[in-house]
Amino acid sequence: MPAYADTSFLVRAYTPHADSEKALAWLQNARAPLPFTSLHRHELRNAIRLRVFRGEITAEQRKLAFKEIESDLADKILAHTPIPWTDTFRASEGLAAIHTEKLGVRSFDLLHVGLALALKATEFLTYDVHQALLAKAAGLKVKP
Repeated sequence: MPAYADTSFLVRAYTPHADSEKALAWLQNARAPLPFTSLHRHELRNAIRLRVFRGEITAEQRKLAFKEIESDLADKILAHTPIPWTDTFRASEGLAAIHTEKLGVRSFDLLHVGLALALKATEFLTYDVHQALLAKAAGLKVKP
């Protein structure tokens, strides 16, 4: 799998945001489906619900976003992907040992980058500054 998207990227792809056009353009031009794990499903759906709580989007926009996610899974834009937990935690712990004290990264940052490495991704799609720094340090090409 050449690319891995974190939740900050996916939220912009499925809900209105200043960077939505850029995220959508990346998805439309993708040559392969993006991995979509149970971690993505949980974190993305909750992030979208939080946007409703904060008044950034409406409940109707949330419903539409959830439908779009399911549609993109059916259309193979996103691909259901099992998490190789042992490899993910191993990679995450290795990253933590090298980078946490220097970059101040959180556990979820480590999990996403560790998962990207476990899935053999070469690109990391993010709008999160801390995850971008960690992904670069781990040797991934950060986009968009």
